[in-house]
Amino acid sequence: MTTTLSALLFFAGAALSLTSSWVVVSRIERVGSRLGASEALLGIVSALAANAPEVTSSVSALLEHRGALGTGVVIGSNVFNLAALLGLGSIVGGVIALHRRVVVFQGAIAMWVAAVCLVTVADLVPAVVGLLLALAALVPYGAIVALDRSRWWRRPSPSDLRRWLARAIAEEELELSASIHPARGRARDVVVGAGALVVVVVASVAMERGASQLGVRLAVPGIIVGGLVLAAVTSLPNAVAAVYWAKRGRGVALLSTGLNSNALNVAAGFLVPVVLIGHVRASSQELLVAGWYVGLTAVVLGAAYAQRGLRRAVGWGIVAAYLVFVAVLAVLS
Repeated sequence: MTTTLSALLFFAGAALSLTSSWVVVSRIERVGSRLGASEALLGIVSALAANAPEVTSSVSALLEHRGALGTGVVIGSNVFNLAALLGLGSIVGGVIALHRRVVVFQGAIAMWVAAVCLVTVADLVPAVVGLLLALAALVPYGAIVALDRSRWWRRPSPSDLRRWLARAIAEEELELSASIHPARGRARDVVVGAGALVVVVVASVAMERGASQLGVRLAVPGIIVGGLVLAAVTSLPNAVAAVYWAKRGRGVALLSTGLNSNALNVAAGFLVPVVLIGHVRASSQELLVAGWYVGLTAVVLGAAYAQRGLRRAVGWGIVAAYLVFVAVLAVLS
């Protein structure tokens, strides 16, 4: 494959994959609305659908035994998400207000999954154990946000924990309801969504193959192609969403989307494929990407809790941390 053909394959695949992923998300939201799904549950499912390009690119790379590229595109996109959603979002919005309960609730899950990602990449635990540890947090969270709180949360003499969780999720949904307004879905939406998902998968594979061939021809390391190029390209919709929500002061929607997207990326785009396909021992660059993801997540959550939100100065710091990450990864590669 020539360099020109590889470039065309990459750019065409990227454009088609990202465009189709938005169609998938919109149809999932409509079907979820028809089924009466909660705003928080719609946010989770939408985040998973929006992650289809990252997940597909990672699986494609791992199937071709390009572990550095596959690991890089998923975990690198998580670092990019923190900068694009929360860093850029707070710069655009000036001040992004956040409820502390939401920061603790979302942050506990985000930090747990990030830590599991790091220890799995570092081969401190087998991939199957890492997947089980991640699911130990994600499955209860998904069940909680999907529950009918009119029955479960309001039992006689609810515990303090149940009341705290109810308030945290209510505060989360309060802002998500302002950012998710899907029309009620019909059978046509199921067909269109399924077709768009097939397009996303095929286009994402083409994008990954094109990027991989370009990397080989230009002598660019796989971790750079995955952790920086593909990670940023597949996460561009998140950056657009960040600007949209930040201008409207939707801090909880920003935080929830960013953290849920990252957690689902780790589970569906890294842990599940590694369990099924296998993964060779990680390089120092892959460890750097995973470590930076954990560290930046902790910094963002710490600042959000301390300030009850994220201010513009913190946003510039998050973006600067990402630029340092890019420079360090480029030098080490």
